[in-house]
Amino acid sequence: SNCCFLFLVGHILKNSGSFGACLVQASRSFHQSSQSRAPVPPLPEKGGKVRHGIFPEELFTLLYPKTGVTGPYMLGTGLLLYMLSKEIYVINHETFAAASIGVVIIYGVKKFGPSVAAFADKINEDKVAEAQEVKDQAMASLAQGIEDEKKEQWRVEGRCMLFDAKRIICLHLLSINITNPHNNVAMLLETNYRERLHMVTNEVKKRLDYQVELQNLHRRMEQEHMVNWVEQSVIKSITPQQVQGIWSLH
Repeated sequence: SNCCFLFLVGHILKNSGSFGACLVQASRSFHQSSQSRAPVPPLPEKGGKVRHGIFPEELFTLLYPKTGVTGPYMLGTGLLLYMLSKEIYVINHETFAAASIGVVIIYGVKKFGPSVAAFADKINEDKVAEAQEVKDQAMASLAQGIEDEKKEQWRVEGRCMLFDAKRIICLHLLSINITNPHNNVAMLLETNYRERLHMVTNEVKKRLDYQVELQNLHRRMEQEHMVNWVEQSVIKSITPQQVQGIWSLH
């Protein structure tokens, strides 16, 4: 019936946010330019102010400068009387049925609305907390990777200093051996020992680097698996009714 249709339209206007914001968004869609790729402003979490449950506050503020405080009420009353007098809308049994359905819907919203809203908010907060936890873990892993990289750079700088020191020692030993040939054998043995020690150090470092890279690979795979699992859980939790509601808002 016409009354049921008017009630549903008013309920949709109540939950669709600010009436002025909707008009601005609609005007933007008809005036697309180079700014069409700009980020879309976020939708308000709560609807705008309404009067009598379905009429937006912007309608009254729009008519106040021209009609005064009683202007919107007189406009609504006159429009209703005009429709009834011209028999555009005829009161019949469907009108009483629509009124009864409206009363039941209003009672259900007033009675069970807060508990359902709290339950939905709790589910949303849990999902946001899980996503935030995954984000914090990823940021901590990246921060640890940065610290490891700085430590490796410090080690490389220390290695250069070590090579310079070894070069100076070798030159010093060479100068001593030139003045004293009896120390050539000791120098060769010391050089061989240092080379073997350096080789062992490099091999141990390679194995340690391999273990570090293996741990980083495992950590990265676990993080990717966690992110994919969270995304799949969020996608599965979205119902077709929620998708239709989102498209209806747009």
